[in-house]
Amino acid sequence: MTELNYHHLYYFYVVAREGSIARATRVLGLAQPTVSGQIRTLERALGERLFQRSGRNLVLTETGHVAFRYAEEIFALGGELVATVHGRPTSGPVRFAVGVSDALPKITTYRLLAPAMALKAPVRLVLRTGKTEQLLADLAIHALDLVLTDQPLTPGSKVRAFTHLLGECGVTVFATHAHADRYRRDFPALLDGAPFLLPAPNTAMRRSLDQWFDSVGVRPHIAAEVEDGALLQVLGQEGMGLFAAPSVVEGEIRRRYGVRVVGRPDTVRERFYAISMDRKLKHPAVVAMSEGARTKLFG
Repeated sequence: MTELNYHHLYYFYVVAREGSIARATRVLGLAQPTVSGQIRTLERALGERLFQRSGRNLVLTETGHVAFRYAEEIFALGGELVATVHGRPTSGPVRFAVGVSDALPKITTYRLLAPAMALKAPVRLVLRTGKTEQLLADLAIHALDLVLTDQPLTPGSKVRAFTHLLGECGVTVFATHAHADRYRRDFPALLDGAPFLLPAPNTAMRRSLDQWFDSVGVRPHIAAEVEDGALLQVLGQEGMGLFAAPSVVEGEIRRRYGVRVVGRPDTVRERFYAISMDRKLKHPAVVAMSEGARTKLFG
């Protein structure tokens, strides 16, 4: 079994944090060949490259990202140990890195995250939005603690992670006052030809809406396809068309955007998932989110 040299790990950690060996040498007070040699020794011990060249810069490899995450936690714990021994407070914020799929409605995302921010222990929230596939890749190298998305992991996914259903709810169709007065009188029949703002085709919401349109025999006019849920709602507020959003935040959307309810598709459901590397949720912020979703948001 290879024993880890924590001096070597610390030199690697400082280089990764500072972004270059030159800056790290100033922090460490060591010569550049010394730092470079220590990192090469660590790489040989681990059997993996931790850095690779990108032009004149050093960038972390996939293994480097994993090592940096562990090093960050190791040296944070070391700092807490020293502080505890000397009687100083150690109640620093708990880092909680969350990847949020750009398909998720922003208001619902906030409601999901709110219990984590209400914990007695302070939480330093790190949010990253993007495509689910990229976020899952970051989760796999432990750059994220959790990914929030509208779809579970597929059986053929390359990422070995676990899907946790946070909850589900119905969907509400909204519009400006003028559109609502026109289209809600005979909902959903009058939606045929109505201007509709739809999420991107690769989202669960879009697939569910398309299936529902077919089932009720209507074909709306697609005024726009919008990947960003917040932008879609702003366009709806400006009267570009009708739009759908989770019913669990119906009241907030009405107040925030000044829109009215047109109707509620009876077969469309929106589901929210947390994807983690752990089969059982352990991070205190994740546990708080799960309990809040189950007992309050979707309860």
